[in-house]
Amino acid sequence: MPGKTIALGCDHGGFKLKSVLKEALEKKGYTVLDVGANSGASVDYPDFGHAVAKLIEEGKATRGVIVCGTGIGISLAANRHPAVRAAVCTSGLMARLARAHNDANVLALGGRIIGVETALDCLEEFLNTPFEGGRHAARVEKI
Repeated sequence: MPGKTIALGCDHGGFKLKSVLKEALEKKGYTVLDVGANSGASVDYPDFGHAVAKLIEEGKATRGVIVCGTGIGISLAANRHPAVRAAVCTSGLMARLARAHNDANVLALGGRIIGVETALDCLEEFLNTPFEGGRHAARVEKI
């Protein structure tokens, strides 16, 4: 079920939050392709941003969730891939607008920046908000 497959990755700064998000996704019935990291040991965030992006490029996942300390570094790595539109979000509103207006297909979160409840709110909005298209479609196409 490709529409229900989410690629998930993090570095050491996002490991604890990724674990919570993975559990939430699985409870919602999503298939989670977890590319790591698998502990809080220091690793390089680009490796995990690229791994999630590759799964999206290959069509193995329709969306992704990435987490590092701030969400910024891992999103920069993921956004190097033309098939990816990763958005760093710090609120549910940002996640909703990233989907509705920018057709974001990867949610980037900062494990050291936002709390669990905010992250879960971001995840919920990211999963449940459709792209509005219309005037936004031409803008997204320019990306």
